[in-house]
Amino acid sequence: MTFSFRSFALASTLLASLTGAAVAEDVTIRYLGGSGGLSAHELAAELGYFEGTGITLENVGNAAGGPESLIALAGGSVDLGSAATAAVLNSIAAGNDFVAAYPSNGITEEAQSIFYVLEDSPIKEIKDIVGKTIAVNTLGAHLEYAVREALHQQGLPPDAANLIVVPGPQLEQVLRSGQVDIAAFGYWQTTFEGAARQNGGLRKVFGDTEVLGEIAGGFVTLRRDWVEAHPEAARTFVEQSARALDYAREFPEETKVVLRDALNARGENGDLAQYFQGYGVREGGLAVERDVQFWIDVLEREAKVAAGTLSPSEILYVANDAVASK
Repeated sequence: MTFSFRSFALASTLLASLTGAAVAEDVTIRYLGGSGGLSAHELAAELGYFEGTGITLENVGNAAGGPESLIALAGGSVDLGSAATAAVLNSIAAGNDFVAAYPSNGITEEAQSIFYVLEDSPIKEIKDIVGKTIAVNTLGAHLEYAVREALHQQGLPPDAANLIVVPGPQLEQVLRSGQVDIAAFGYWQTTFEGAARQNGGLRKVFGDTEVLGEIAGGFVTLRRDWVEAHPEAARTFVEQSARALDYAREFPEETKVVLRDALNARGENGDLAQYFQGYGVREGGLAVERDVQFWIDVLEREAKVAAGTLSPSEILYVANDAVASK
């Protein structure tokens, strides 16, 4: 059955206007968190935005990267995943009926993934990364695809660099100790990146904004059957998460305080919050079709998915018709 989120959103709005405010459904949303930051839905919970909605968030552990959370989502051990757009699309193409609920982060000049080397490194530009070792938080996700696209744009084989997995808190250490040539700090790791930059001795080779332009970096993802079973909860979850994204844009210093307190409460280093650069997402948490179509084109070019298999209109969740066209 084809499920149109745009039609569903309009129908839900009409139903609500006819019957009055919907009664909050008690729903627990299980998820995997990450270190060094807060997702927008976690920020929304910290700000009290889910109070009275019937929605409770339950952190059931941490994910090393987005693909791990998508595996958990597909297996039913969590109710939402969060991953780079390319990873989400690969998972959908593999048969998982997921929808992109809202952009988890955006890539902008302020919030972007940065590829660092030591100051005296001979690596100066993208073509120099051929054959070099790059530390990334996980494989099959944003940083890997950003590297592949950067190499492709230089006319080089997309697999010409060597990627190894290093947890975010150890990125700076492995670079400074010479265990890798390059450390890639993802757009969601601005806290770790800021601390490393503050310590000095590093030089930026490139950022993903230079390669991809301003674009959503990834999406919080829901199973389509979950959305169908909990339509009001899905709408409220997305709307309040988008509200938290707007709060972070409008009140960056206050957001850093919330982040600091949350990191300290989790036994992490709350001082890292001072380096938080925001989520980089458009006002209202809006996605645009290019956020998805760009990566569909890349995956089709690399023969990862068959042409015509994926469409942004079938992947992007639309609450109250809130999606831009370009």
